[in-house]
Amino acid sequence: MSRVSRRTVVPLLLGLVVAAGIGLYLFQPWKAFTDTTVNESLPTASAPKAQEEQQGQPRSESAGATDGEAPMTSTRPKALAEGHFVTHEHDTTGTARTVRLADGGQVLRLEGLKTSEGPDVRVYLSPRGADSAKAGLGDGAVELGKLKGNLGNQNYSVPAGTDLSTFRSAVIWCARFSVSFGAADLAPVTS
Repeated sequence: MSRVSRRTVVPLLLGLVVAAGIGLYLFQPWKAFTDTTVNESLPTASAPKAQEEQQGQPRSESAGATDGEAPMTSTRPKALAEGHFVTHEHDTTGTARTVRLADGGQVLRLEGLKTSEGPDVRVYLSPRGADSAKAGLGDGAVELGKLKGNLGNQNYSVPAGTDLSTFRSAVIWCARFSVSFGAADLAPVTS
């Protein structure tokens, strides 16, 4: 019977520890057993404009107008498009809704969201439909931020100047592994 030398065992064990550490970092398996619930209400104004008002800066007469549109006269948020999530790589349910706020700001609102937690999960608007987004986000996709929680109701600010009519779906996307957890087609809401 041959004895394995210490010079062979120590590097082998160190290699296994490093490989296990990398695997834990990449896959974060504990997230399969955790949930994060977020329950935000629909904002009444977008963050930058609300901060300007709090600092006493006057708003122009045309506040709320975007891309040549007339100023908004309503003081209530207006739903622009919405759809229900379909499952891709992880069970995902809930509703995605784009909303124009009274001050002209825009948000993507996720309601009744239920999906899995994962490493580096983000929220995107995609020019592709929900079924096509499973294969990738498509050119021109806009990241709105990290997923705040895998359960509940949450809001994501849409960058100023973004033309929401060019996006066909909202996507829950794992950036680390380039996979879609789920997506929702955004169909225009008729008033």
